[in-house]
Order: sequence, then C-alpha cells, then structure tokens
Amino acid sequence: MIKQLYHTRSAITAVLVVSLVVPLAINHTNAAQSPLLTSRDGIPTLAPLVERVAPAVVNVGVKTKVDMSNNPLFNDPMFRFFGGPRENVPQERASSGSGVIVNAKLGYVITNSHVVENATEITVRLKDRREVSAKIIGSDEGTDIALLQIEADKLTDIPIGDTRSMSVGDYVIAVGNPFGLSDTVTTGIISALGRSSLNIEGWEDFIQTDAAINPGNSGGALVNLRGELIGINTAILGPNGGNIGIGFAVPTTMVKAVMAQLIEYGEVRRGQIGIVIGDLTPELAESLCVDDIRGAVISRVQPDSPAEQAGLKTGDIVTQFNGTDLQGSNDLRNRVGLLTIGTTVKLTVVRDGKLQNFNVTIGKPPSETVERMQDRPSLAGASFSNTNSGARVKGVIVTSVERGSPAYQVGLRTGDIIVSVNRNDITNVEEFTEAMSGNKQAALFINRNGEDILIIVQ
Repeated sequence: MIKQLYHTRSAITAVLVVSLVVPLAINHTNAAQSPLLTSRDGIPTLAPLVERVAPAVVNVGVKTKVDMSNNPLFNDPMFRFFGGPRENVPQERASSGSGVIVNAKLGYVITNSHVVENATEITVRLKDRREVSAKIIGSDEGTDIALLQIEADKLTDIPIGDTRSMSVGDYVIAVGNPFGLSDTVTTGIISALGRSSLNIEGWEDFIQTDAAINPGNSGGALVNLRGELIGINTAILGPNGGNIGIGFAVPTTMVKAVMAQLIEYGEVRRGQIGIVIGDLTPELAESLCVDDIRGAVISRVQPDSPAEQAGLKTGDIVTQFNGTDLQGSNDLRNRVGLLTIGTTVKLTVVRDGKLQNFNVTIGKPPSETVERMQDRPSLAGASFSNTNSGARVKGVIVTSVERGSPAYQVGLRTGDIIVSVNRNDITNVEEFTEAMSGNKQAALFINRNGEDILIIVQ
C-alpha cells in the first residue's frame, strides 16, 4: 500500500512505504549483543543476520471498502442509460504492506497506520506461508504507527535496539515486501538522524537511510548489525515514487512510546503544556544574548495553561528536557507529544542569561466538538471536532456521519477533513462555525485520504 504526499517546498513526491515494527513488551536477551556479521570461506556475509530477522518480518494484506458515491460518472445521464449504478455500492479493494513481529508470545505486530487505514479485513502472511487474521489494537496517524495482534504459535520476534546509540554512518539493513516481493533485504547506512519538517507525518524524528526502500516496504524493519530493530520504514523521497537512496524510518524510541499507549488505551492520548515555540536562530540568539543556538524559544504562553502555572514566560529558551539537551523546537514538541497526560517533566530554560528549572505537568489539550451545525439543516447527521495537534492535515474532522442523513447526501463522510470554507482556511471548530454562519451557500474544501474534494453546501 502506498500513500503519496507532496513535499511543498521542492515538488518532490514523498511516498509512504510499508513500515516496520519495534518490540515493546519483548524480553531482551543477550542473544543480540554480538554482531551477526560473519564470514563464509573468508568472505564477509550478512546471511546469519538475515536468517535471524527475516522470519519476524511479515506481509500485511488489507481489504478496504471504497465509497463510489462521489464518482462523477454516476451523475452522468448517459452513464446511467448504459446501466451505471443508481445507488452507491461500496467496492472492495485489496492492498498490502509490511509488518514486524515485536512480541512472539502476545502476537504483537507493528506496521504503518496508513497500511491498515479503513481496513475491513487484515491478513498477516508469515515467512512459512501461514496466513492468519489480525486485529487492530490501536493506530496513531500522527506517527503513522499501528499495532496489530495475531494468534499463532512458533512466531519469531525481533529484539528492539536503542536508537539513541546509533550514529550517522552506522550500517543498517531494511527488510520488507517492496512491490509484493517478500523477504527482500537491502543494505545501507544511516544517512542522518532527527530528520523533521518534511511534512510527511505530524510527528517527525526520522532516521534517514540510503538502504533501498520502495513501495511496499512500509511497516518493514530497519535493523542494525546486531539484529536489533531500530526503526520502522515509513517514507521515501523520489520524483516518481521510487527509491533514489533517501528513505525514512520512525525510530524505535518513538515507536515504543506509541506502542505503550496503544496497548494501554487503544490510542495515543497526547497532552500539551500550553506554549507556542520556535527554533533559536543565530539572529534571535544574538538578540537574546545567547551563545548556543540549540533549544526552543517560547513565543507565547497560553493563559491558565500548565506552562503558565509552572512559571514559564514568553522569551524563555528551553534548552533541556528532563536533563537531556534539546536540539530545537521540533525536538521539544516530539517529547511532550509522546508523554501521557499527567506526567511531570523538568524543563531547563535560559532566562535573562541564567539557567532555571521548572517542573511542568502535561495537561489535556483543549478539545472542541460540535454534534450538529445550528441553522444548517444540510449538515444534519454529522458531527465535527478539531484535528489533533499531530495531524498531517489541519482543519476540522468529520467524526461521524449518519448514513442517509442530509450530511451524507451532500457528500460528507466520516474521516473527511474540512480545510477551508469559501477558500478561507479553518483550523478549528470555532472558525468552522463562524465561517458557515451567514452564508446561504458554502464551498467546503475537503481532504479525504490525501485527495482534495469540493462539496457545495446550501
């Protein structure tokens, strides 16, 4: 399964590929403490490593229902005359990606969220050709990680490695099912760490690698030479959706945090501390009389937020998170976004040239929902809410639509993201409600599974 996005600054297609998993509730042993790189007849080989990890990489087959009601042919009288359907009949579509067994005892399999999106049936095919049904424990669109569970014996899992111990230049291998070719192994090195601002996911801290990753690798494994999982292959940059040596994987540090919440809650419950932040540029550092440009500058503190209650102020420069140095605003955002609500963290800030520590408790994000739009009968039967802070597309999400309701007949579907009304961008329910009021007719620009749709509402 492939999902295409676009890198707006360079017009390069960013293709989400099937990614891999990291073991969370896995028993770490000493089996993976020594490198699996050996020699055969005096020739170096990765064969023992591949033999160890390949059985844990699986094919994830997905069936979805595709809504055909928006096909313009259905409104064409000539099409109807020649036997086109008059009623919407959902069509079944099959696709596939990769996955990784991270806990053999519990049958946990990690894959990408986009691989199993809108799935009506999921089948996992093991290396020994067994096929077993899978259920979704939870999925997080913000990081593009989903956790599946299967019931089968004699499973093999991969031990999870520590991404923080990896360095640029370290050798890695990628294992997956590109183009449906199972058990495909490619090699390369880590090209960069901490890649962000690619507009691929809502929460980005990618490992970049030149190991060949292609469509179908999504959800597959990125493994170090100890045979440990260090990342989930998720995306590639390429002019035609093919490999050009720039692939991205979600690091296991992020995967573990997401898995923990998916196992406990079935979803990721992200919190916030109530600050607006930006990177510390050299120019800003000079104006604030700061020598080091690492860290995040607080440009706004929201009233009555955990940050304000803790004593943080606009202009503070956050340099450390729980004693660990921060590289920039994205680093801080990721760390806060992966913690559960109620967790207390220590932030080290520079204020007036002096270091100060503040204990801040992660709070609930402000949420707004609308069960129905007042004075808009054509939207009856639909409910709306804000997109979460990690969503790739900002706007108002349609959380539910009653089948056959006026909103359904207009064309709205569950999961649609309304990004603008009459070409005016909206970012929350309040703006959506305001934009809809007073307009006899509204043009809703909608993002549906990565495609742009226009719906006119009377």
